[in-house]
Amino acid sequence: MGSLKDELLKAIWHAFTALDHDHSGKVSKSQLKVLSHNLCTVLKVPHDPVALEEHFRDDDEGPVSNQGYMPYLNKFILEKVQDNFDKIEFNRMCWTLCVKKNLTKNPLLITEEDAFKVWVIFNFLSEDKYPLIIVTEEIEYLLKKLTEAMGGGWQQEQFEHYKVNFDDSKDGLSAWELIELIGNGQFSKGMDRQTVSMAINEVFNELILDVLKQGYMMKKGHRRKNWTERWFVLKPNIISYYVSEDLNDKKGDILLDENCCVESLPDKDGKKCLFLVKCFDKTFEISASDKKKKQEWIQAIHSTIHLLKLGSPPPHKEARQRRKELRKKQLAEQEELERQMKELQAANESKQLELEAVRKKLEEAASRAAEEEKKRLQTQVELQARFSTELEREKLIRQQMEEQVAQKSSELEQYLLRVRELEDMYLRLQEALEDERQARQDEETVRKLQARLLEEESSKRAELEKWHLEQQQAIQMTEAEKQELENQRVLKEQALQEAMEQLEQLELERKQALEQYEEVKKKLEMATNKTKSWKDKVAHHEGLIRLIEPGSKNPHLITNWGPAAFTEAELEEREKNWKEKKTTE
Repeated sequence: MGSLKDELLKAIWHAFTALDHDHSGKVSKSQLKVLSHNLCTVLKVPHDPVALEEHFRDDDEGPVSNQGYMPYLNKFILEKVQDNFDKIEFNRMCWTLCVKKNLTKNPLLITEEDAFKVWVIFNFLSEDKYPLIIVTEEIEYLLKKLTEAMGGGWQQEQFEHYKVNFDDSKDGLSAWELIELIGNGQFSKGMDRQTVSMAINEVFNELILDVLKQGYMMKKGHRRKNWTERWFVLKPNIISYYVSEDLNDKKGDILLDENCCVESLPDKDGKKCLFLVKCFDKTFEISASDKKKKQEWIQAIHSTIHLLKLGSPPPHKEARQRRKELRKKQLAEQEELERQMKELQAANESKQLELEAVRKKLEEAASRAAEEEKKRLQTQVELQARFSTELEREKLIRQQMEEQVAQKSSELEQYLLRVRELEDMYLRLQEALEDERQARQDEETVRKLQARLLEEESSKRAELEKWHLEQQQAIQMTEAEKQELENQRVLKEQALQEAMEQLEQLELERKQALEQYEEVKKKLEMATNKTKSWKDKVAHHEGLIRLIEPGSKNPHLITNWGPAAFTEAELEEREKNWKEKKTTE
């Protein structure tokens, strides 16, 4: 509603200004009554004949200014406007009030109807400030579209020449100056009046009537299924078709919404370049004159449906809004630049004042310095000889110092290189020791696992010996207890079988542990070799680094299953304990 109100106010402003005959900025109440009545009629708003009188009851009987008329206009007319009125009729009413007063008497190459359309286009493209003007960017945009509609080529150099001659004191053109610019034929040379009129009408249809595309095509009927030529007009939410391009006899509408779609059809029934427009309740078959126009229409309808889905305005309105926002941004940047320039100018003036004060002080200091200069010249001759000898001595000392510094720098570089080599060697040695320590930890873990397995194996063997002894004792029992002992023997044999399976499992685990031990042993040997190789390297740097070597190891016993995890003394102690345990049982 806000944008519609702004567009209506532009045309009403022209009408109000036309009624201000003496350019005083005020219009009589009788004229405002007529204007208000006409506005209510064309805008289809209920007219209150006494509202204007009541609104200005406390005012004098004199004319009313534009600012005084605005509250009444907003409250009783614009706030009640719905989007159900004829915009062309509204613009024509406002045009009728202002055309005679403002249209130039010079003969123009365009008709009054074309001038009216240019006036409406001006209201659409003008800036949202009063008095209304159209800036040079929008003038260039309009002239380009007119040139394209006339089929001519845009001449940028001619427009740049026009901008150079444009009055710098003006920000843009009024509506009547724009009409005169287009009507004098400056940018349409070589074109007849009919071509210019057709171009104005085409741009008017696009920018004001929101006509996105129009042209003749064949349409298939819904009842008789016959093909008839129609003039189609595509707008943002509707496709209307007429008998001819004069738009006098309307035959129907195709209402578009976000659920509609357009599809290409293959040639059939002797008709080519077919496409289909599907709506909620109807489907329309249409035939274009050639493939290019078919593709253009499909693309235009598809783009229109896409804009409906997004809820976006028509492309030309969106482009106008973007151009206005860009100009506002550029204006804000220009104002900011001007503000900064003013600040810089003020700072520059203050600096100039400071420099002037400094200049005066320098002049005073210069006079004092001249007197001191005389005294200084007198002492300079005396000191020059002494300074020369001291300078020679200082040069000699400086040369000696430079030689010493160069020698110290060379020694320092060699020392730093030596330190870096030793640090690198130390880091590598630490890595080798870390590998050896990790290998010894893995060996210790395997040894503990082997010891646990051997201990479990010993306990299982003792248990087997116990069960075997009990079995021998059971055989010596009496015949009466033989049956009972037989049952126990079966149970013990089952237990013995389970123990044998467990023993085999332990044997398998012991072998796996032995394989792990071999792997750890290989790692340990590799780490030992690596450490030994580093011992040779470190030997060249004796006194700087001292290796930490592992202690000696006791010899290992070799059993039927591989190397034992116990020393000979530990093994004898375990054997002694096992024999004592067997004797007690």
